[in-house]
Amino acid sequence: MDTLDPLLHQPLRTQIAAFLTGAGEATFTELKQRLEVSDGNLDSHLKKLIAAGYVSVRKDTGGEGRPQSSYALTPLGREALHGYIAALQRLLPMDRAAASATGMPLLKPRTQ
Repeated sequence: MDTLDPLLHQPLRTQIAAFLTGAGEATFTELKQRLEVSDGNLDSHLKKLIAAGYVSVRKDTGGEGRPQSSYALTPLGREALHGYIAALQRLLPMDRAAASATGMPLLKPRTQ
């Protein structure tokens, strides 16, 4: 059975990676607002993604002279997210046609 990337298996980190995939790059404020999380929670999860090499950070001075950080998914992070999604898909039960074509038994729902 496939193992799921433990770093991306945390829902907020999956959301960060997915959002950055579509956005390309986002500021801390954009991520905070779109994902509806606190500063501390977002900061903690971004640090883990950065330490793993999944997310890069670029620091600029904003228009008012305040530093502003922008985050982007790295190629390694994109590969990890795609692998995570593929592993999840492999865990899903196959439909009848696919099961029959591969000779695999169809998974049946549990009865209580």
